[in-house]
Amino acid sequence: MAEPAELTATPRRTLFDGATVFGLLGGLVLVVAAIILGGSAGAFLNGPGLLIVFGGTIAVTCMSFTLSDVLHTFGGLSSTVLYRERDPQDVAYTMLELADFCRRQGVLKLQGEPLQKFVREPFLYKALSMLVESLPEKDITDILAEDLNAGAARIQRSANVLRKAAEIAPAIGLIGTLIGLVQMLGKLDNPNVIGPAMAVALLATFYGVLSANMIFNPLASKLERNATEEHLINYLYTLGTLAIARKDNPRRLEMLLNSALPPERKVRFFE
Repeated sequence: MAEPAELTATPRRTLFDGATVFGLLGGLVLVVAAIILGGSAGAFLNGPGLLIVFGGTIAVTCMSFTLSDVLHTFGGLSSTVLYRERDPQDVAYTMLELADFCRRQGVLKLQGEPLQKFVREPFLYKALSMLVESLPEKDITDILAEDLNAGAARIQRSANVLRKAAEIAPAIGLIGTLIGLVQMLGKLDNPNVIGPAMAVALLATFYGVLSANMIFNPLASKLERNATEEHLINYLYTLGTLAIARKDNPRRLEMLLNSALPPERKVRFFE
């Protein structure tokens, strides 16, 4: 068991998530390789088709959400490649150390340097600051619950933007197909126009299906996965903070934390 003087923040590192890059690039490379092996790579590049699908998808997605939602989604995509590594088990040990520290020395001893150790964890820092300021337990509970819900809703909203883009892209591709067919049927007497029009008709659908299933949907799934992990971390912080506010025995807190942790990540702080 850690002594109070050894109070430390949860270890965290920013790591590169190779799975996202490998999956995205790997899938696109396989498609490109299949196209090249077919001997007609240039035929799959079509400016009007790309403009219709990607421009139309972005435009219609913006109609479904606010501009800030869409911009926040694109800004948050970096979290699918670079993410903060925080082990839920380490978080649980941190909260147990904090509970034991406060039981031995009192909550007010967190003021100053001990509290500053957690400044890189905004959720926990805010929770501990409310403890130090002696806010009522009910107020702390309500504020942390609102923060938990707001954080989860923010990430879910970004995932919803990507899901909507994945839903729209094939439909926009179909619109491109219809445009190409109309252009082709209107110029059957001009063989020079039939080829480009047919290319737009076929490639628009190709671009729509490709972007939906190899870009938008996978990125939405990764954001939802990250949101689940973030929610668990902040929930553990909430359990620990409220236990300290109630002056619970740290052994009871250990049971509460283990009830929230996955079976393979249970903690044994007092053994």
